[in-house]
Amino acid sequence: MQKKPSWPILALTAGIALSACKILPTPSAQGDGNASAFNSDKMVEDIWAAKVIPYLQQKAGPFAEVHALAKTDPAAAGAKYGNPKKQANSPWTFAVRVEGKIVAANTQSRAATIDVDVEGDGKADARVQIGPAMRGTALRDSLDFVQFNDFTNQIDFAQFGKAFNAHAAKTVLSKLPREALEGRTAEVLGAYTIEGGQDLPLVTPAEAEIGPKP
Repeated sequence: MQKKPSWPILALTAGIALSACKILPTPSAQGDGNASAFNSDKMVEDIWAAKVIPYLQQKAGPFAEVHALAKTDPAAAGAKYGNPKKQANSPWTFAVRVEGKIVAANTQSRAATIDVDVEGDGKADARVQIGPAMRGTALRDSLDFVQFNDFTNQIDFAQFGKAFNAHAAKTVLSKLPREALEGRTAEVLGAYTIEGGQDLPLVTPAEAEIGPKP
């Protein structure tokens, strides 16, 4: 006698397996219309003028002075020019003022930079990001009123760090000239982190001005 096919049994088994599995929506880090959703861009916008800029203006030191101390005693430099409340395993981040002459510029990529001579010897001492794409989270990490434990998770904290770069690029750096930069003066208020493998300290600006052509 021919054996009957087992399709109904297979269908029933598959139905049971599917019913036991719930498909949950992935929450959006930037919000999905929910007023209470995390919105890093709005958070940065709200504190930028009121807290971020005044803090950096008060905390920052001249780049040459900060960097000299940072190379010999990072903890002392961090306590004076950085965020003493940083996580223990995180590198020190320093608030600085960079003032000098532009000796090189790379504006061909979205991660544009200028190299600035602050000591007047014709050699670059700091590399300043002028965006629109920028690496790192130095601006976020330099602030002593921003702590990882204030955030729900690592993703939100990371998004918050990126939002500082995006805000600086949109409100400050987008207005800078991009042509014939070598020989001009630059004045920058920002922050940097000492990292291994860097040719020059990489400064992320919160304020920046470039002088006229010489």
